[in-house]
This record gives sequence, C-alpha cells and structure tokens, in this order.
Amino acid sequence: MEENGYSNNGYSNNGSLKISEEVISTIAGLAAKEIKGVSGLMPCDNPDFKGLFRNRKSAAKAIRIEVNEGEAAIDVYVSLYLGVKIQDVSSEIQLRVKDAVQTMTGITVTKVNVHVTGITINRSVSDEE
Repeated sequence: MEENGYSNNGYSNNGSLKISEEVISTIAGLAAKEIKGVSGLMPCDNPDFKGLFRNRKSAAKAIRIEVNEGEAAIDVYVSLYLGVKIQDVSSEIQLRVKDAVQTMTGITVTKVNVHVTGITINRSVSDEE
C-alpha cells in the first residue's frame, strides 16, 4: 500500500496503478450525497483526524479511508434531513458507497461506517419530492 492511497503494482504488464485516498473519498462522497435524505457531508472534527486531510476538499474531510492490502474500510460523516428514517438512509449509504468504490476502483470494501453528525431542520425530506 502507498502511504496516501492504494497501489496495485501487479495491475498490468505495462505498469502500475495507484489510486489516491482523495479519489476514493470523492467517489464515496458523491455516492453518499446522491441518496435521498442526505443533506450533505459533514467534516469530521474528531481530534484523531486533525491534519489527516490537510488542504483537501470537504468530501475528503467528511470521508475517512483506511486501505490495507487492497481492502478498504470507509467512514462517512453525514447530515440528514429532519424526518428521514436514519437507519434506512444509513443502510442505503453503506450499500451505494461500497458499490461505487468497488466498481470504480476494484478495491474490496470490507465495511462502510456511517456517522450521522447533524440534522438539517430548515428543509424536510418531504420538501425534496
């Protein structure tokens, strides 16, 4: 594994493939934001993560990736709209993020942990319809 991403040196006879954690974060973030009920990604303020994604876009700050030997564990920090069923939306986030990352990168996603860090009150899920 590369220090800041996933490396597959056996990708082809023509060279190697390196996918940065920022790319994986972007894929995961876009997949999560497409789900009905998600109002947005929330930057993680956990002290353990300070400096981890310095100078990165907000998607990278709201997504934490751990890649080990071609397998990824992903933490997604989201805000949901008032009135959604948190368990249902979280399950959908897990499914879509896992599918998007695996399909686009070939990296096996072992788990997707969803952290609901906020509720958006000014607009309910029924307003989206």
